[in-house]
Amino acid sequence: MSSNPKGTLDVATETVSQRAFQNLLGDLTGLLEQVGRPPELVALAPALNPKLIRDTDTLQKFLEAYVERLLVPVELPAIARAWTHASRGETRELIALDGELTREPLLTFFAAASKEMGQLQLSALRPMRDQRVVQRYLTAIEAGQAQGWHTLVYGLNLLIYSVPLRQGLVHYAEQTIFSLADIASRRVGLPAKECRDIAARVLTELPAAIEKTIAPQEVRFVCS
Repeated sequence: MSSNPKGTLDVATETVSQRAFQNLLGDLTGLLEQVGRPPELVALAPALNPKLIRDTDTLQKFLEAYVERLLVPVELPAIARAWTHASRGETRELIALDGELTREPLLTFFAAASKEMGQLQLSALRPMRDQRVVQRYLTAIEAGQAQGWHTLVYGLNLLIYSVPLRQGLVHYAEQTIFSLADIASRRVGLPAKECRDIAARVLTELPAAIEKTIAPQEVRFVCS
């Protein structure tokens, strides 16, 4: 693991937040547009259609569905597993995980935006020649053997900048849900404060889910 180049966890967190996270999440409006295209919605629960957001009730249902269908079962575990593989220098396993996400049906509708964001941020890490997993992952992407999902790159960033996994997962969940709420506020014309209050309520259930996500990764890390 590389040490934090500026020597403090606060600066590392700020680095991930300002330099990496905006690129990783990118324009969530683009993600919403992708999810909103029929007939792709046939494969998703109706609650995951952002175009059905009309008021605060439908916004809450959408956010709850996002957490239940994507954030908790797919995205957070992907970040945690990427962090674990990188911490152990497991490039092959990281590439295999990339393949798992490529075969995940629910991610099909986010694929283009996610890969674009992930590859953009990964390219920014190219100068870090001492980061072998990063360099090998880049090589695999260039060879067409991996896609570069933004969640996996986010996990790599947490390790590179020495941000604790738990803190990184909390940050990702909060930024994602609050960003979705803010976008809904702007696009549907809902009061911004009410939307953020809804997001905060939805996030109250996340700590337990994050602990469950972290537990198996901590066991692997300790046993490595």
